[in-house]
Amino acid sequence: MTDPFTSAGAKAPPKPFTATEGVRKIRSFVLRQGRFTEAQQRAFDLLWPRFGLDYAPDARAGAPRDFDAVFGRHAPRILEIGFGNGEALRFSAARDPARDHIGIEVHAPGVGRLLNALAEDGATNVRIYHHDAVEVLECEIADASLDEVRIYFPDPWHKKRHHKRRLVNPDFAGLLVRKLVPGGRLHLATDWQDYAEQMWDVLDATPGLTNTAGPRGHVPRPDWRPQTHFESRGQRLGHGVWDLLYRRD
Repeated sequence: MTDPFTSAGAKAPPKPFTATEGVRKIRSFVLRQGRFTEAQQRAFDLLWPRFGLDYAPDARAGAPRDFDAVFGRHAPRILEIGFGNGEALRFSAARDPARDHIGIEVHAPGVGRLLNALAEDGATNVRIYHHDAVEVLECEIADASLDEVRIYFPDPWHKKRHHKRRLVNPDFAGLLVRKLVPGGRLHLATDWQDYAEQMWDVLDATPGLTNTAGPRGHVPRPDWRPQTHFESRGQRLGHGVWDLLYRRD
């Protein structure tokens, strides 16, 4: 299998997403890249310059990226973290052209698949990172600049000894609050009840966030989130699905 980041003219592989536990960094995911198709390889070779964003804060002397310049306009922005195969991001970009969409994903096959889909759609309001989400948030995205953050079906790390690897933790929640505009929205979805419980424990206690459904509340699936294959799989296994919706105070 050819690595899209070591082909001619491509970038070196990005560092994996990490979460901080004390002073020791731990991964919040395992890179299960799966089969990388020729079409996905071509997508990186041909479409990354059109839709991709390379993580490069040093090139801007530590300043956040100018997304007005990236998109060629000033518009509200939605960030989706861990977009998987890009189903929800593609749906939202086509349905909501007045807002710009930024996606972050570490798994190369999903990124390649979305690149091809965006080209097919002729999308102009989407850009993608293939990099560590925490680093992108900290270094590339200005504070109080996101209209909405979406995190759909993050890895549940269902074994208790792995719960420390879960993405939603107090430090990460505080980072999201910083990046949202006042009145901005944080939308999460999971099909693991104990992860929903952890999300409530963390987010209901995070200063600057209000659960729109009340403490430990959840909402029906909003019309802006399509039912994904992750959700369908969970329902086949008998799992419920919890959509959590928070507002930045």
